[in-house]
Amino acid sequence: MAETKREIERKYESDDSGLPDLTGVAEVATVLDQGVAELDATYYDTADERLAASAVTLRRRTGGSDAGWHLKLPVEAGVRDEIRAPLSDTVPDEIAALVRSRIRHAELVPVVRLRSSRDVCHLLDADGTLLAEASVDEVRAERLNRAGGTARWTEIEVELADGADPAFLAKVDKHLRKAGVRPSASPSKLARALEETGGTRTRTAASAKPVTAGDHLLAYLRAQRDAIVAGDPAVRLDLPDSVHQMRVATRRMRSTFRVFGSVLDRAVTDPVAAELKWLAGELGADRDQEVLAARLTAALDDVPPALVHGPVGERLTAWASARHGHTRGHLVAVLDSARALALLDSLDAVLADPPLRKKAAKKPDAVLAAAVHKDLAKVSRLVARALETPPGHDRDVALHEARKKAKRTRYAAEAATPALGRPAGSLAKSMKSLTSLLGDHQDSVMARHTLRELSAVAHAAGESAFTYGLLHGREEARAAALERELPRLWKETEEGARL
Repeated sequence: MAETKREIERKYESDDSGLPDLTGVAEVATVLDQGVAELDATYYDTADERLAASAVTLRRRTGGSDAGWHLKLPVEAGVRDEIRAPLSDTVPDEIAALVRSRIRHAELVPVVRLRSSRDVCHLLDADGTLLAEASVDEVRAERLNRAGGTARWTEIEVELADGADPAFLAKVDKHLRKAGVRPSASPSKLARALEETGGTRTRTAASAKPVTAGDHLLAYLRAQRDAIVAGDPAVRLDLPDSVHQMRVATRRMRSTFRVFGSVLDRAVTDPVAAELKWLAGELGADRDQEVLAARLTAALDDVPPALVHGPVGERLTAWASARHGHTRGHLVAVLDSARALALLDSLDAVLADPPLRKKAAKKPDAVLAAAVHKDLAKVSRLVARALETPPGHDRDVALHEARKKAKRTRYAAEAATPALGRPAGSLAKSMKSLTSLLGDHQDSVMARHTLRELSAVAHAAGESAFTYGLLHGREEARAAALERELPRLWKETEEGARL
């Protein structure tokens, strides 16, 4: 069974003089020698090194206290999530699944072997609590997957202990710099090994600054493609908010394709957008369930105990857990499907050979602003229609439609912000406020529907339906208040919509 650990560390160059004395670091009371460990790690990647290009590392390591398979996924500079699995001869299935969005159907092969002599010490506070582990690593690298050579170097690594304050690493960093130690130029041992033994894709030339309308949209689309690819393992690991973030990336791409048809040929992008909609729908089953369960749980917590009749909390928990378990398994199957992998290939193809129209070569100001304003006008008509509709089911449907279009406009404004600046950013912010209000309203609609279902089940079991009715009434009042707030918010949005 794989386990996940958040790894926070800093790496430094070493001139073979060893580790400077760290007893002068604030909070450090004792530097405890742990001896030397001999580590032997083989790193795996595709033949064209796709994992390395994404700063992802996969290795099989023996020696030390954590022999086994280690997959490291980047979180931010100096922070990675490390997933560990027991030692075996082949890549464990659970690890292979976590890199599937990046490698697709390619084979994982050995690319580099690293053998390290690691001289380890523990940094302890006055109570004997571990603050960090510091080591001096003598590394010997050998290229395995192509004609290449070997390399040797020595580096210093400081890894934060589990539960320790990340600010402690800044204190160690300050101390090491004063001692003349320089931060490493490479983010990982693998990156340095690849660079020094025959070239790598881990360092690519910086993308040119966007100039044309097409440049700006393609930069935005690449960022969303990368978010979808990175979101796949996060969803499989059931990380907080991962489903939502992956779903948002699919929506941002779809919105860009739909709104900016004058720049990107929709004859090419529409089929891709349809597949993105399919994936968003599959992701939504799980995400919407999480949001609704959290809303109903919070609402029940606000009810005085004297007004809770029957096992309402237990029924709500059972309902949420049963549905979550069903959709989680289904969602992983979706990510493993040939259809999902084909979608990722399609996104790569569109970005590699973008279907640009004539307006793509023009300056972004007028082209992007015109497209966003056109979409904003559609939102305006939908909001007006909803407000003219009498309260009830038809208004609920109309407000939901307005919300979906407002989200599209929001994402379009976000895509245009690097080119158009503050006006587009302000519009995106206003659209976010609007979609938040309309989203709250739609959540209330769905909450009331669920409460009616749960009430019917409780009644059939001979339980009181009083509390479900109370919660239903509160949701009705909340929705009515949101509908009263909408005209004012929309007026402010229209007044500020100047690109």
